[in-house]
Amino acid sequence: LNYNNHAFFLLLFFSSVYSDITDGNAEHLKREHSLIKPYQGVGTSPSSQWDFWGSTLVTSQYVRLTPDERSKQGSIWNTVPCYLKDWEMHVQFKIHGSGKKNLHGDGFAIWYTKERLHPGPVFGNHDHFVGLAIFVDTFRNDLQGMDRSFPYISAMVNNGSLPYDHGKDGRSTELGGCSVEIRNRDHDTYLAIRYSKGRLTIMVDVDDRNDWKECIDIGGVRLPTGYYFGASAATGDLSDNHDIISMKMYQLMVEHTPEEDNQDWTKIEPSVSLLKSPKDNIDDPTGNFRSTPLTGWKVFLLLLCALLGIVVCAVVGAVVFQKRQERNKRFY
Repeated sequence: LNYNNHAFFLLLFFSSVYSDITDGNAEHLKREHSLIKPYQGVGTSPSSQWDFWGSTLVTSQYVRLTPDERSKQGSIWNTVPCYLKDWEMHVQFKIHGSGKKNLHGDGFAIWYTKERLHPGPVFGNHDHFVGLAIFVDTFRNDLQGMDRSFPYISAMVNNGSLPYDHGKDGRSTELGGCSVEIRNRDHDTYLAIRYSKGRLTIMVDVDDRNDWKECIDIGGVRLPTGYYFGASAATGDLSDNHDIISMKMYQLMVEHTPEEDNQDWTKIEPSVSLLKSPKDNIDDPTGNFRSTPLTGWKVFLLLLCALLGIVVCAVVGAVVFQKRQERNKRFY
């Protein structure tokens, strides 16, 4: 092996240990899942790898999901299902428009879902989706949620049972998020989505420093293979240009256990193993998460505690009974 190969394998090793964002090595770029200038694979022909809908405009320099006009929706979707177990998506985007501060909207989303090209109210895609969504929300709907500034990036995993609450800016179902200044920037802005060994990491590069900053990092995420990547955007009474410059998909070289390799990853249900579940927060007006359903180890601990309690009660009961017997003998 030459020096370059040694350096490459060292990079893979340290990236797997520290979960850093990849530098975008071209050898692992998956072109069938990538959207790159001049967008030759975009269209409605049978050989096209990307299809679009709504107000989406494809040029040689960008894919504009929505123009800076009111009440527009657009999306673009990969036609090839992704069967990679570990992957990383780099999205170069630009949000810009004529609206003043707080007078623009609504934002865009990056999707990895079971279905594609289903328009709806969630940033141009349908609600109750199945899979992963990364929301780049540029307009505040929840006037009571002043603890965060907008634009705001958040993540949501759904098995189809959860609605996205626009009125609360998705608070009840988000896995985490961060505030970023991404609108009307003079330089390139990037978003990286990494999924590897059950861990979801979202990072941003928006300051033109070639430096990734962590936005979301959460373990216990289960995503199947065979879903589709896409991007969508929407405007309402307020508007913006929502442009996708590129979406580059990289395969991560990660070892899995024999059990993981033998598992049918297409049958996995999207889920997140949280200490507290977003799903349990939907009808809780206080915003406090309630406990998750009992898992196997929790049941075991409860049974163990119950058994110990029974043993303690039995011992105490025996001691009390013996004391009473001794006291009764004194009266005879």
